[in-house]
Amino acid sequence: MKQIYLDHAASTPIRAEVAEAMISVMTEKYGNASSVHSFGREAKRMVNGARDRLAAALGCRPDELVFTGGGTESDNLALFGTIQAQKSRGKHIITTAIEHHAVLHSCQQLEREGFEVTYLPVDRTGRVHPEQVAEALRPDTVLVSVMYGNNEVGTLQPIEEIGQMIRSRSDGTVFHVDAVQALGAVPISCNELPVDLISFSSHKINGPQGVGALYIRKNLMIEPMLYGGLQEKKRRAGTENMAGIAGFAKAAELAAAGLADRRAHDLNLRSILLSGLERTVGLGNFHLNGNKDYHLPHIVNISFPAMQTETMLMNLDMEGIAVASGSACTSGSLEPSHVLEAMNLPQNLLRSAIRFSFGLGNTSEEMEYTAEKVGTILNRHRKKI
Repeated sequence: MKQIYLDHAASTPIRAEVAEAMISVMTEKYGNASSVHSFGREAKRMVNGARDRLAAALGCRPDELVFTGGGTESDNLALFGTIQAQKSRGKHIITTAIEHHAVLHSCQQLEREGFEVTYLPVDRTGRVHPEQVAEALRPDTVLVSVMYGNNEVGTLQPIEEIGQMIRSRSDGTVFHVDAVQALGAVPISCNELPVDLISFSSHKINGPQGVGALYIRKNLMIEPMLYGGLQEKKRRAGTENMAGIAGFAKAAELAAAGLADRRAHDLNLRSILLSGLERTVGLGNFHLNGNKDYHLPHIVNISFPAMQTETMLMNLDMEGIAVASGSACTSGSLEPSHVLEAMNLPQNLLRSAIRFSFGLGNTSEEMEYTAEKVGTILNRHRKKI
């Protein structure tokens, strides 16, 4: 049976060059980067070199990057670290209703600790507007957290406009952006964006799982979440994941160098999939969720009202096609997507949504095959009812 992986928004296959860089570290660099002997110094040079390369790919200074265990830890460190360092300024936080659960659940915990959180609504395309943020800002607002590109529907947010508006206030409000899904899909230069904190993850850009980074603008103070050693300039204790860091740096270099080609590739696949569905399903039998103008190139969220999400997922899986119902962190849940609910989609669209996400290794032929299989599944379902 043909196997087609269309869940790149959950995790991506590791590039051969990345695996090679990791194996080299795992087999040759076994010292602890905190040790003072020659093995430790060599390990330290490897970590610093990887940090330099990652910083170059992300457009920031090396000392503005903290290595973490992934996007979730990066989000948590950004939120809890900022609040602890800035809590004397106030107890108000602003975020959106469509954030990843790494941000939403962190905000809910902060509410339990006595902080007040404003969850901004989004429009029917999943987009928040800068004026909404402006209206929500208060003198005691410490932090604003808005994701760059949504991991379920792909909608891009007006990050530059929001950041410029926040900075125009000149009151020290910190702006955090979860760019986990946007990295490698849209151009990102940390120092050119009016943003203070940006979260990244390696396994969304064909790097290893279990490693990420947090960009922390120079001179911004945050409190660590982990205590122990002096690693990462006392901002994240723990022995460095050297192989993961080396793999992340290599993946980021390749992603930055190939961004234009990847974007063109993914947009072409998107177009072929949608055209194929028009042919096999019929334009009136599916609905594209998200923003048609501002979107990540590799994520397409589509509702097929004639069939519930779980049924379509199982049928596609039996055909060898891997897709998702939403975020990988909640894909085992039968609850409807909080993102689609926040977009106020009607129930027939809410409960029939499928996320297709593509990338390295996917072909136009796979898109055509997927469209044909979706059409076959829906036709078979109609004959049963």
